Amino acid sequence: MERRALSVGVVRGDASQRDREERRSIRSVRRRLFIAAAVLVPTAGVLALLAYGFWTDARYVPSPLIGKPAPAFTLTLFDGGVLKLADLRGKVLFVNFWASWCNPACYDEAPVLERAWRTYRDRGVVVVGVDMQDTAEAAQAFIQRFGLTFANAPDPQGKVAVEYGVYGVPETFFVARDGTIRAKHVGAVTDAVMREKLEPLL
Repeated sequence: MERRALSVGVVRGDASQRDREERRSIRSVRRRLFIAAAVLVPTAGVLALLAYGFWTDARYVPSPLIGKPAPAFTLTLFDGGVLKLADLRGKVLFVNFWASWCNPACYDEAPVLERAWRTYRDRGVVVVGVDMQDTAEAAQAFIQRFGLTFANAPDPQGKVAVEYGVYGVPETFFVARDGTIRAKHVGAVTDAVMREKLEPLL
């Protein structure tokens, strides 16, 4: 009987030991899962934001400048003249950011911009092209290729583009006579876009 009791006690002791080890193992697994979650959840959040930034169409990202005064600039034009935003007050203005390396979008819209300039300039519309991070030779070749006669100036360091919060090229900002930005268009503008954005400002 004593041997049997001893045997039962040993078995119970072994079972208890196994239970304790299992509980410790479960706690250890839970701790590891908690730590992993604490690390991965914020990382996943950052990755999600990055993915959103890469995949969201920029034309649907609202510009914080809409309804606010257009950022001031002074540009030295390719033809040597100087253009100041302050001198254009009272005009309907659209500022187009482009580059010769932006193909095909900038190539597609160049004739549209020239056409709009010739159509609307007698109604107080001014078109300004801002060439981003380009070489003077490539930019001037682009201007000559499309016979552009509206004002164009380089922005080699992208300073003006940064002031306007430009994501890429082409982007166009439509400025009312009072100097406030009323609309922004991302991508190549078309004749229909020009009419839609400009007519209300006239």
